[in-house]
Amino acid sequence: MSRIGKNPVSISQGVDVNINENVITVKGKLGELSQTISDGITVKIEDATITLERASESKEHKAQHGLMRALIFNMIEGVSKGWTKELELVGVGYRASNQGQKLDLALGYSHNIVLELAKEVKVETVSEKGKNPIVKLTSFDKQLVGEVAAKIRGFRKPEPYKGKGVKFVGEQLRRKAGKSA
Repeated sequence: MSRIGKNPVSISQGVDVNINENVITVKGKLGELSQTISDGITVKIEDATITLERASESKEHKAQHGLMRALIFNMIEGVSKGWTKELELVGVGYRASNQGQKLDLALGYSHNIVLELAKEVKVETVSEKGKNPIVKLTSFDKQLVGEVAAKIRGFRKPEPYKGKGVKFVGEQLRRKAGKSA
């Protein structure tokens, strides 16, 4: 049995879940998400819980069982509470600012990087004197927030010697000693 897949998903207050053929739609106060259900997985809604069952014990069905349960759980959490990712810019002269949905990053290149974000993602920049700038990304879609955060991090990944670059808040970096050690 899939440990993740056999756990029931509870539907929180104010969230509406509908199933049409093989598409599940979750609607809440923050937005609406839909996901196609894999073949071999059946979804049942009873009271305020969702249970998933698989057609066989094949390896593919076992993998899809846990995946579908996790995706449905993330959709319900997203439309009720939302998801947030925070990125920290570590380095001298690294800055971030935003005007609406445009994020302007100064990451040590000869030019600033201007990124136009999707309307589903809310961006906020925090710059305090003496602290590293922080970029906060918020949305109801966990996959979209993770994708945007990974794209921003990819502009200047943290390097292992001084730790300069774009990193997630709370991320532990593996540091190297360098030549002198």
